Amino acid sequence: MKISVLGAAAGGGFPQWNCNCPNCAGVRRGTRRAEPRTQSSIAATDGSGGWVLFNASPDILTQIRRAPFLQPGRAVRDTAIAGIVLIDAQIDHTTGLLMLREGRPLDVWCTDPVHADLTRANPVFEVLSHYCTVRRHRIVPDGASAFAVPGVSGLAFTAIALSGKAPPYSPSRNRPQVGDNIGVMIQDLERGRRLFYAPALAEITPAVHAFMERADCLMVDGTFWADDEMIRLGISDKRARDLGHLPQSGPEGMIEALAPFSRARKILIHINNTNPILDEDSPERAALARAGIEVAADGMEIEL
Repeated sequence: MKISVLGAAAGGGFPQWNCNCPNCAGVRRGTRRAEPRTQSSIAATDGSGGWVLFNASPDILTQIRRAPFLQPGRAVRDTAIAGIVLIDAQIDHTTGLLMLREGRPLDVWCTDPVHADLTRANPVFEVLSHYCTVRRHRIVPDGASAFAVPGVSGLAFTAIALSGKAPPYSPSRNRPQVGDNIGVMIQDLERGRRLFYAPALAEITPAVHAFMERADCLMVDGTFWADDEMIRLGISDKRARDLGHLPQSGPEGMIEALAPFSRARKILIHINNTNPILDEDSPERAALARAGIEVAADGMEIEL
């Protein structure tokens, strides 16, 4: 099994187009050692040539251009994307679906709440019905019901519901539903190796902890370093946890939460442009390294 990180940043990318926080301003001026990143998405393959895309970010066309394996060129119109798995209905994870409208019908796996949001509140699926169309496949996020994606038969996928937030546009924003946000275990059926992917993770409950213990690699929420990060910068009055993200630092933060998973490789993804871990020379980045936690970047590859 191979995982390719197509994009590692949170919504808006890094640097964000309208942001002059220390990170964004520093990377533009060349005074901060930090890699630009597109909005978060990964792709997984069993080595057969087909790939499963996780989320379709607004940067999907740029990401496909940078990933020649997704365009094998076997016909006049072609793609190696066998299916798309949506973690949630957030704009930064679904807008890219509209960029794929010129192709064949899109096979999309998602939960019932995500399907409802993308059918009514933000009718992406309805719009696409006038172009390529969408073949929706249902995800049951019970931590037990595995599903397969045709064309990538060597991998199995199992979803578990996570605590988190539906998108701001969703009718269920303040009325959470099971399946608004999920984590997915990707398993290589031949070797038995597993990667757990959860770019939004507000809380590691006992059930989620037990699920994560089965993974050889954890690729999880790296949005914010501090719970009050956006408040201190004067960008928002919301805390990280208010937005459905577990910050890395502080009591019961991500660093502490990941400590028990000693045998797993640990990688943070979906990193907000304000997060000081983007600065490779920062003390926060050094703290992650001491804890054995990596920071995802565009183009990163993981083989299990």
